[in-house]
Amino acid sequence: MSQREDGGAGSGTPISFDSTPRVGPAEPPRGCLRSPLLPDVGVIAVVPDQWNGVWQSRHYVLTRLARYFHIVWCRPSAGDRRYGPGGDGRSGRNNFTPTDRPPGLMIHDRPSWIPDLHRPAALARLTTRERFRGAQRLLAQRGCDRVVLSLWRPSDAAALELIPHSVSCYHIDDEYTFSEVEQATSEDEARLIRKVDQVFISSRGLFEKKGHLNPNTLFVPNGVDYAAYIHPWPEPEDLRAIPHPRIGYVGLIKKQLNLQLLDALARRHPTWSFVFVGPRRHEDKVGTLIQRLADLPNVHFLGEKPVSELPSYTQHIDVCTLCYKVDDYTKFIYPLKLHESLASGQPGVGAPIRTLRDFAAVLNLADSVEEWSEAIAAMLGPAARSEARTAARRAVAREHDWDRLVYHVAAALGDRLGASYRQRVQQGMPSSQPLAREA
Repeated sequence: MSQREDGGAGSGTPISFDSTPRVGPAEPPRGCLRSPLLPDVGVIAVVPDQWNGVWQSRHYVLTRLARYFHIVWCRPSAGDRRYGPGGDGRSGRNNFTPTDRPPGLMIHDRPSWIPDLHRPAALARLTTRERFRGAQRLLAQRGCDRVVLSLWRPSDAAALELIPHSVSCYHIDDEYTFSEVEQATSEDEARLIRKVDQVFISSRGLFEKKGHLNPNTLFVPNGVDYAAYIHPWPEPEDLRAIPHPRIGYVGLIKKQLNLQLLDALARRHPTWSFVFVGPRRHEDKVGTLIQRLADLPNVHFLGEKPVSELPSYTQHIDVCTLCYKVDDYTKFIYPLKLHESLASGQPGVGAPIRTLRDFAAVLNLADSVEEWSEAIAAMLGPAARSEARTAARRAVAREHDWDRLVYHVAAALGDRLGASYRQRVQQGMPSSQPLAREA
């Protein structure tokens, strides 16, 4: 995710990095210090996912933010349905094991004796307050005397009044209406954006729509674990038998994908193998389409894989696809798979949605079946796989390494806490990290 610039707080304008390349990848989160850089600061993160669910941007951000502060991941109960797609409490396999979590990150479950109530309002406030007391105790036991409240959904705005904190922030990593037809920003979300001390927004489209509501807003796009995706991995066993060329997608298989177009492509090109790696979602809406695809002899669904294995699949696919529908929802997304595919060095083809248009120099864009056929064929050619083209793709991905991006998140929170905290955060600046500058 690209961020806003240092000194941009209060300007209400987006921030970008300069073009200085990094000298080598930073260490992954598992190599972090045994204690956060600022052990007196704790973050209570109110997230819509189980820790052991499919990894989303908050997993990547919070694991790295734990290098700077103690983090308490406060997950919803298994029956909490307030969060919409992606936050329904279902567990998955795309997780680190508990021993792989950064030492500064703790998981806090709702105590079993606290009922999961959302109404009436008075009881909801009471149960919410009790739910987070355990998180506060965890931070107090670790010596935290400053608390950052980190919210990831507008439905948790009540926590601002119920959880004592020094600084509040709100992460906008999706259009939470999840509507294919654009809706106005709700009054509840607009009120939350104006009220918090810091806002982080993950796509240009969302920034253009909501960035003006709070002057302390940073544009922080989605990133990549760069070190993991440039490391050469052996070919996965279940991929080995699938013939080349492999046209692949690694990620959630969901209704936002243009499954009808993918079906048409697979039928038009029977000698191409179409490979899908990831869990299925929205079976009630697109299950029939997915099954129709799965019935084709050149289509292969390999299922969900642990997050640590995803780079090996991406590296051994010949062309990576980001085949989304083009509508009023996808114009606000920033696909997690974008920089992962670029870091792998493999050629890619994507739909002309708002975010991907910004990367047309390193990614072919296509709309119709004919355009997709031509674009994929071009990406299978030697020119697309040249050393120069591969290096160009990886150079863009390196600028979006999660370590670099989350450093700027930590620095922004340091600004909100005070000058001395910002100075301490700067001690954790990744090597060759450029200062951000005004876009």
